[in-house]
Amino acid sequence: RRPCFRVCYICGREFGSQSISIHEPQCLEKWHIENNQLPRHLRRAEPRKPEVLTGGSCTLTAENEAAYHSAQAQLLPCGNCGRTFLPDRLIVHQKCCR
Repeated sequence: RRPCFRVCYICGREFGSQSISIHEPQCLEKWHIENNQLPRHLRRAEPRKPEVLTGGSCTLTAENEAAYHSAQAQLLPCGNCGRTFLPDRLIVHQKCCR
């Protein structure tokens, strides 16, 4: 049986239940540094931790799904092809996208 992992709402990666509390503040700090280095038109609003209604047997699954969707919402679509990228990668992609 697979151990219970939690998804980071900022980057979308999985972490153990103990290490997620260490990871999230560091990830958010890294996100702020990277976001401030972007051009003003590509800067995003700070991601918020999703609020999931509790009281069901699938709370971890629901929390992970909400966190994953929060991380995916941080991606920006390419104006040419429609694929989604992190803002710093979008700049690189647009140089070669036709």
